[in-house]
Amino acid sequence: MLPELLAPLAAQPGRSGICTDFDGTLSPIVAEADDARPAPGAVEVLDALARRFALVAVVSGRPVSFLEAQMPSGVRLSGLYGLEESVDGRREEVPGVSEWRDVVEQAAQRAEAAGLPGTSVERKGLSLTLHFRTHPEDEPRIRSWAATEAEATGLDVREAKRSIELHPPVATDKGTVIEALAADLGAVCYLADDLGDLPGYDGLDRLAEAGVHTVRIAVLGPETPAALTDRADVAVDGPAGAVALLEELAQASTAAT
Repeated sequence: MLPELLAPLAAQPGRSGICTDFDGTLSPIVAEADDARPAPGAVEVLDALARRFALVAVVSGRPVSFLEAQMPSGVRLSGLYGLEESVDGRREEVPGVSEWRDVVEQAAQRAEAAGLPGTSVERKGLSLTLHFRTHPEDEPRIRSWAATEAEATGLDVREAKRSIELHPPVATDKGTVIEALAADLGAVCYLADDLGDLPGYDGLDRLAEAGVHTVRIAVLGPETPAALTDRADVAVDGPAGAVALLEELAQASTAAT
């Protein structure tokens, strides 16, 4: 049954938006980042929603090149926490970010050369992720290295699930993305599962202050932080629960019109 808080979205899909994270929300968490794939039914329901709602967007830390291969057309894609986006196959970057591409690449090379224990260095073009999921005991050393690198290069350190990210110091995040996408809508929700999604909830707060009906949906898993669940209006169990909720939202929006 569709939660009551989501009823305003279903009642007026032409003035409503659905925003969602990818990893841990639409896709189960996996040991190797490149192995992540959408949960069963996720692509189909997003495609159906995109045909009815004013906005359906995936707002992720992933590069848009990765998301484009996973998501259906009609879904707006925001990658690298808002540093880049893809709309109808057209890719755009935030102004001023391209000058940091070489800085990020050089940091990635130093990370590999440092031989950080248990770390998988994930290059994302405009940002860099250091994963320690498979070797959590090495987290302190990896955090220390990232902090030193950030101080030397001017890159920002951002928290992520079982990883640390280095980003260009550009004033954009999931919250600013969602706020801009939904500014002219009457209602919007955001499905999320991690610390990196908290700015997305902040964006919903700002939209709510402007009169937009907002719903924070937490997608629960073994690593979902309390900082996220404490702020959620609705909670579902894992990506399968997220897909089920989206399917209910799609059905309710069809019945309402």
